[in-house]
Amino acid sequence: MADPRSVLIVDDDEIVCERLSGILGRHGYRAIAVGDAEAALERASRESFDAFLVDIELPDIDGFELIGRLREIESIAPIVIITAHGNLSSAVTALRCGAFDFLTKPVEPSSLQLCLERIFQINAISKENVELRRSVDTPARVGSLIGRSDALLAVASMVRRVANSSATVLITGESGTGKDVVARALHQEGARGNGPFLPINCAAIPSNLLESELFGHAKGAFTGATTDRIGLFEAGEGGTVFLDEVAEMEEALQAKLLRFLQDREVRRVGANDGRRVDVRVVAATNRDLREEIARGRFRKDLYYRLNVIPIRIPPLRERPDDILPLAEFFLKRHGGEGRSIGVSAVGVLEKEAWPGNARELENAIERSLTLTDADVLESGDLFIDEEEIAPLGDLVSSAAASETSLRKLEDLYIDEILKRVDGNKNHAAKILGVNRATLYRREGKKP
Repeated sequence: MADPRSVLIVDDDEIVCERLSGILGRHGYRAIAVGDAEAALERASRESFDAFLVDIELPDIDGFELIGRLREIESIAPIVIITAHGNLSSAVTALRCGAFDFLTKPVEPSSLQLCLERIFQINAISKENVELRRSVDTPARVGSLIGRSDALLAVASMVRRVANSSATVLITGESGTGKDVVARALHQEGARGNGPFLPINCAAIPSNLLESELFGHAKGAFTGATTDRIGLFEAGEGGTVFLDEVAEMEEALQAKLLRFLQDREVRRVGANDGRRVDVRVVAATNRDLREEIARGRFRKDLYYRLNVIPIRIPPLRERPDDILPLAEFFLKRHGGEGRSIGVSAVGVLEKEAWPGNARELENAIERSLTLTDADVLESGDLFIDEEEIAPLGDLVSSAAASETSLRKLEDLYIDEILKRVDGNKNHAAKILGVNRATLYRREGKKP
């Protein structure tokens, strides 16, 4: 038999608590009653509830503030405000603060039952919609680049259409969007899939060495060249060479790459003769090459040779529909089998801008899996930006210089962390390594 749905009652009137608990018990609910906001927050921080009944007028803080604090701990469970007859304007304000509904005192049993039934019907429909969306929408997949947005579907379609071609491809997009993933998919899904796939980061190798890496060198071409050595273009015969960050290539090497793309002939450094090769070139950059051309940093003729088939990968912020399927993929990739992403976490993930794109999302999922044991990751279990856990740095130096007390320094650091996480005490408590209730008690003691 399923556990009864639980409701937390927050009211300082014991008679009201007893009456509401009795009504709920008769309808099969498990009711817990507390007399103030601090007790409610402490209870909610260690136990999940299906709904909250909150009086507006509480002895420590008002119900409006409690709504916000409960939302930080439990962003899903609906909150119903209880108000006196003459306080309907406050009830409207509570609805604007995120309350689900309001009931007037004395609460009628039928009104309470109807309100709770409506809550759980809406919750059930919402959860069914999420599951339906997850099961019906079959994400497109380009290697490990996964999603269901129109933009991602267009990329996947382009990869399938040109995979068997030998035409040069230029992949553009911000860092972290998965340009290397698309390049590898172009190789693997085409006729060259059985040949070598040889990636090289043009930004990571000095120009004089990059030329040798790409074209090879003859014995005696320079100091240390004791033998002939083939480059990637020769080694990639029948396969694909992926030139990542091609915009970082110096102009002299750009000219040599242009020559190669024109005649497909490799001439090793220090050699007189050339050799024709059959290799596909895929290039990628996170820069705007038209802007680089305008600034004289990239050859226009090379741009046109590379840009035979352009593929642009939009940033993740332009395709929010891809965030959930990507997050679920990363969850499994990093050992999260049997674990899932909850509704509240989905809401947080889909609202993020993700400046680091899919790479940043993957890091966030891996970090969250490592730092929490929850089987279902909810909003409070997410660690999205590791820069939030910043060293004390200048804060400590400044405090020491002004001879600030340790207690004051503690307050300053806690305030700084809260500012970095936009006031989310649940997240701040995890960073600080304290119980959430500790932060709420601290707020109550501040002058």
